[in-house]
Amino acid sequence: MKPDDPSARVSHETIYAAIYAQPRGGLKAAMVEALRQAKPARGRKRATLAGSSMVPDSLRIINRPEEIEARLVPGHWEGDLIKGAFNRSSVGTLVERKTRFVVLCKMNGNGAEAVLDSFTRQMKRLPAALRKSMTYDRGSEMACHPELARRLKIDIWFCDPHAPWQRGSNENTNGLLRQFMPKGTDLDDASQTWLNDVAALLNNRPRKTLGWRTPAEAMADEITAFKSTVALEVGN
Repeated sequence: MKPDDPSARVSHETIYAAIYAQPRGGLKAAMVEALRQAKPARGRKRATLAGSSMVPDSLRIINRPEEIEARLVPGHWEGDLIKGAFNRSSVGTLVERKTRFVVLCKMNGNGAEAVLDSFTRQMKRLPAALRKSMTYDRGSEMACHPELARRLKIDIWFCDPHAPWQRGSNENTNGLLRQFMPKGTDLDDASQTWLNDVAALLNNRPRKTLGWRTPAEAMADEITAFKSTVALEVGN
């Protein structure tokens, strides 16, 4: 209403607080339904790896190299699952931190073995130079993380408990993906071909944070730059 008056602006947190503070009733239901994810409450509960012993202190995000935090080089990913109806199905989501490039993974189940198999299968399609690390939360589906790291030859870092902002790119992407995979959907019906098509839609969407390039363009630029560097090294 007043785009040129900074004093008339409020943050998104203020808007959410106003919506969720409403008493129960038709107005609150209509307001929540208008939200992108239509959540009845903010946040989510998540099963965590059994005890801190499952996450060695050396793999905590606080020990993650600065080059990952600063998004200086490509090849560092954030991972998560989108759950389907009654948490009985899921889709793996991977977002590259520098380019925001999205990879979606068909899952055959929700457990640690399913994550191991699907993430390995899809990430092995990427050039080895683009498989440097993955940052994940402490969900129990990552119980096979040592084997995943071995298969892909990557480092795996774990966020602090209840800190989804430490994988902010992935969280934002999951919100966008809910337009294609609404809550209550049986994600067992989602084929890898369809998931690739959905990922392509997001990867060809211009992003302000990329200077209005698309993630696909940003990733292509990184691959070209890498090939040029390798060619120079070989030539020398």
